Amino acid sequence: MGDPRRLGKKYDTPNHPWIGERIQSEREISQKYGLVNKKELWKMETQLRNYRRQARKLISDTTTQGGKEAVQLFNVLKRYAILVEQEPTLDHVLSLNIESILERRLQTMVYKKGLAKTAKQARQFIVHGHIAVNGKRVTSPSYLVSVAENDAIEYVPNSPMASENHPERTAAVSEENQ
Repeated sequence: MGDPRRLGKKYDTPNHPWIGERIQSEREISQKYGLVNKKELWKMETQLRNYRRQARKLISDTTTQGGKEAVQLFNVLKRYAILVEQEPTLDHVLSLNIESILERRLQTMVYKKGLAKTAKQARQFIVHGHIAVNGKRVTSPSYLVSVAENDAIEYVPNSPMASENHPERTAAVSEENQ
């Protein structure tokens, strides 16, 4: 039998743990997007860092393979609407910020669509299994929503939240109307 294989970390921690301005900016971003801990933010920062690293590598690669890889990178970033330029360049990839990725998380999209009153409530709905994307229940708040799935975010049909007269749902709708 044996132990399951050890999974690698999906994030890098900051080089220096006690920089006041970084701590303050992380706190503001965590509150704005309803993140539970810094690890979630670090995962998104690592993902952004990997996109930038790939773009820097492709800037120096002038072969046809480098061109193909650049197009693939642009397609991935366009699929998730992280990169919105019509004619993207590698400089556009280098100018991305962390908020462009955080805006595409399911938690943020549920809050922006008005399915929840706050970002933290959106997280709770997702974790408790009340949210579906394309008819499939998704319980991961960090799920990146593609452009094709933008309009497919809804309540799970057999969830109590799907009822029009649910107390939390009517409160969210009445606040939008005011």
